[in-house]
Parts: sequence; structure tokens; C-alpha cells
Amino acid sequence: MAQLIGLLLYPFMEGDDVRRSIFSVFGILVLGLVLLAVRKSSALTWVAVVLGVPATILLVIQAVTTSDDLQPWSSALEAPLYFYAAYALIRYMLEDHEITRDELFAVGATFTLVAWGFAYTFTVCQAIEPHSFTAAVDPQADRTWMELLFLSFTTLTSTGLSDVVPVKAFARSLVMVEQLAGVGYVAMVVSRLVGLLVMRRAPDVQRAPRPRS
Repeated sequence: MAQLIGLLLYPFMEGDDVRRSIFSVFGILVLGLVLLAVRKSSALTWVAVVLGVPATILLVIQAVTTSDDLQPWSSALEAPLYFYAAYALIRYMLEDHEITRDELFAVGATFTLVAWGFAYTFTVCQAIEPHSFTAAVDPQADRTWMELLFLSFTTLTSTGLSDVVPVKAFARSLVMVEQLAGVGYVAMVVSRLVGLLVMRRAPDVQRAPRPRS
């Protein structure tokens, strides 16, 4: 829910120094929720802490200094953290053979974690190799966080409606990996949960009284 709220707030957080500070503070909040999600699963909490603590420190520095210079460094820590959190939730869903409300929430949370993880990966890619991505508006400029997140969502959902496109070879490789991740997530995780849900409801349908002819 915090990440979905972020989708609506991010456009208003880009611009001046104050907005960038608010953006960093909001990132710290989401980062704390990610660490909590990993802690509630059977994944190794210390892995998330090793990645999350330095990322939080960098976000605090960005909030105080209102500078974007450290964003690629914090993104380099946040990307593997988000992927690890997604792995933790997928592992949680695969270990359980009964569908509850937790699994249904985990389906959506995992999807957004992967989308954020690739957006942070795109940020690092753009910092290492400038002009890796272009867009219809101001094509020579660096792409903003919202643009890269938009690219990540359109790639992961396979809608292909983004006006932000990769133009460098490695950037295109990352986009192709995300395309495979999106298809694989639906095919392997979502379909499994749907199958378990159908199996759980099948006995109830069989026990239901049949109308007399």
C-alpha cells in the first residue's frame, strides 16, 4: 500500500530541494517496511539489514543535503534489497499450500517490489552509462526516477506502452531480463496460487446439495 501511494506522490516530489528531501524521507519509510517484510518471512534478516542500513544512511544524507549525487549509490543498495525481499515473499508463498489473505497480499507486494528493484537498477545503469535511456520529451536528458519507474512497470506488465526506451545495449539487456521476470512471475507464482485456490474450493462445490429434479 505504501508503494502504491508512492506512485501518486512521486510526481509531486520531483523538482526543488524540499521536494527531494521529502522524497528521501518517504524512501526511508518504504525501506523500513521492506525490512519488516523480510523479517516476517523465513529469509535471512541479516542480509536485508546489511543492505538496508547503509541505504538508509545514504537516504538520510540525501534528505539533509538535498542532493541527488548519492542516489546511484543508494539505488545500488536498494535494488538488491528489493529483489531479496521479493525472493523472501515468493519463498513464503511457495512454502504454504493453503491460500490465505497473506498470500493474496504477498502477490501484489512481490510485484511492486520487483518493479521498484528494476527501477533502482535502471538508475544505477544510467549513472554508470549516461544516456542509456531516452524518451519522447527531452531525449538527451537523464531520465527521472518517475520515468524509470514507469518504464519498469510497463516492462514488467508487458504492456509496452512506455515512451521511455533503452537505447544502450546493456540497458536493453536489463529490460529483457525484467520482461522474462514478469512473464515467469505470472506463469510460476500467480498460476500456482490460482490452482491452489481452485483446489480448495472444489471440495466445497462437491459437498453442495444438488437441486432435486
